[in-house]
Amino acid sequence: MTPAPAPEVLSAPLAVEFPFTRSLGPVQSAFLTGLRERTVLGVRTADGRVLLPPVEYDPVTAEEIRDLVEVGTAGTVTTWAWNPAPRRGQPLTTPFAWALVRLDGADTALLHALDAPGPDAVRTGMRVRVRWAGERTGAITDIACFEPYESEPDPRGAPHDGEFADPVRGIVAPARLDYVYSPGRAQSRYIAALAGRRTMGERCPSCRKVYVPPRGACPTCGVATEEQVEVGPRGTVTTFCIVNIKAKNLDIEVPYVYAHIALDGADLALHGRIGGIPYDQVRMGLRVEPVWTEGGRYPDHYRPTGEPDADYDTYKELL
Repeated sequence: MTPAPAPEVLSAPLAVEFPFTRSLGPVQSAFLTGLRERTVLGVRTADGRVLLPPVEYDPVTAEEIRDLVEVGTAGTVTTWAWNPAPRRGQPLTTPFAWALVRLDGADTALLHALDAPGPDAVRTGMRVRVRWAGERTGAITDIACFEPYESEPDPRGAPHDGEFADPVRGIVAPARLDYVYSPGRAQSRYIAALAGRRTMGERCPSCRKVYVPPRGACPTCGVATEEQVEVGPRGTVTTFCIVNIKAKNLDIEVPYVYAHIALDGADLALHGRIGGIPYDQVRMGLRVEPVWTEGGRYPDHYRPTGEPDADYDTYKELL
């Protein structure tokens, strides 16, 4: 087949997001519970340094440290960077500075947002103080931000037993990455063909293998692939896994099966969900075909064709 004309290269905004749940040891529990009570706690090392945020082991000696110290709520900016365009989930919705602030009584600096009218209003060495959040739950966000504050440094730090009513024992921290993804010319052609319910691979001019989805280059020979080859639509299950954990926002009942499927004419297996058969009857060698939903841009799942299972020798190189 002759090379297909290059389509417009696609791009799309994507997000990877998940909640991260962790338990807290005695030091971190005291630190976060203290923030809820408008108290900032550091931890003192054997050589007398006060670390903030506190850690449970000395980063120099690796010794366990538990001596909590209450530090001030005002401090000094040690360094900073202006953020002109705050992003989703950041502490402030208006431009602000990311600043390292060494609170009075601490020997290390805490990273947080500094609310200032502009970069000309921020400088290393300026004095700032904590602006507390109106509602506090025992998280670093209980410090809403820092704000400019004229005061003299107060280096004193008082020991603290870390005892609070209803201490925070664990936290759920959301993690999110926003980015723009471009699949490149080869996969743009592949995606465009899927919209027409066709599966297109690309053949290596050297080893003659057909790759689906195409990468634009042969991973074995390292040469560009341009020749378009239609494969499938039927294929063979080469290997699979049974999914027992329900994913958020995915309307599929567990357990279900995800499989590697070698489409007829392809030399690389792609993955897809297997439906139309009990999960415990899915097997290697099962012959399957795609099922499209109305308006779908790609197969919703693959189902058995009713053909005899493929012989192992026909797909053993594609495991």
